Formats: sequence, structure tokens, C-alpha cells
Amino acid sequence: MSTEYAAADKSAVNGIRTALGIGGVLAVIVGILILVWPGKTAMVVTAIIAIYAIAAGLVYAALGIFSKTKGGWSRVGHIALGILFIIAGIVAFLNLGATTAWLALFLGILVGIMWIVEGIVSLSTLGSAASKTWTVIFAIISIIAGIVLLFSPIWGAAVLWWLIGIGIIVLGIIQIVRAFSFGKNDL
Repeated sequence: MSTEYAAADKSAVNGIRTALGIGGVLAVIVGILILVWPGKTAMVVTAIIAIYAIAAGLVYAALGIFSKTKGGWSRVGHIALGILFIIAGIVAFLNLGATTAWLALFLGILVGIMWIVEGIVSLSTLGSAASKTWTVIFAIISIIAGIVLLFSPIWGAAVLWWLIGIGIIVLGIIQIVRAFSFGKNDL
């Protein structure tokens, strides 16, 4: 009994270690690609989003066309939404560079607005905050960072993209270390 379970446990641990190692190596590779070719990797992400839009559009259109349980307006809505998704995906592919720049601009503005709102919300909780000083410092930094990002959203998106690349590399390295140490104490 014990040798069978030990072999099964060892096999499971080896499988998990392998998955952690492969995931870590892939994360490091993706992080390096982001740092070395930030524009090209951003275009790849944009292309993946465009593929998703086309696939989602096909699904929505199919739901509208082939559904027997949905009402007329629901079917028309699904078909219209599907067509919009498909058109958006095609337009994104035809103008991949421009779509990537627009997406960076949009995300930069969105994050800037979120940071400003987060700073204001932090100030609104000042009365119940355990550490008023840190809450005020956080709020001021968040609001200033949000304003800076609103005035230069493309630059801010580029910095955020680089930070994502660095973060992915660090997490990948940690994942690789976990792969080598996972299950050592259990077996």
C-alpha cells in the first residue's frame, strides 16, 4: 500500500514540478520579449485581442442565427453584436500598429483615471484610517501619478508595459525556484 501511494505521490510531485518549471521558463521568456521588443509584443497582444473579437463575434452571430429559444430582438441583438465584434477584429488586424497605439492610449488614460479615483477614495476614508499619514501619502502619490498619466498616457502605458515585463521575469524566476524546491520536504 505505501509503495504504491509513494510512487503515485512522487509522480504527482514530479508533474507539478515540471509544470511549475515550464511555466516559469515561459514567463521569463515572455518578460524578456516585452523588455527587448516592447512594441512588437504589444502588437502581439493586440492581435490576440483582435482574434478574440472575431471569435466572440462569430459566437454571438451564431447564437443569434441558430438560437431557437431567444426572441426576435434578442436574436437581432446577438447578430448585430457579433457583426460589430467581427468588424472590430478585422479593423484591428488591418491597422495593427494604430490599434496598438490606441489601446496603449486608452489603457494609459484608464489607469490614470483609476489612480485619481483611488486617491480620492483613500482621502474619503481618512476618518476611519488606522494610519492617517500613510493614507494621505498614498492618496497624494496616487492622484499625482494619475494626473501625470493623463497628461502623457502613451509614455505611461510604455512604462507600465516595461514594469509588466520586469514583473513577469521576476515571477518566472520565482516559479522556476519553486519547481526545484516543490515537494522536497514531503518525499
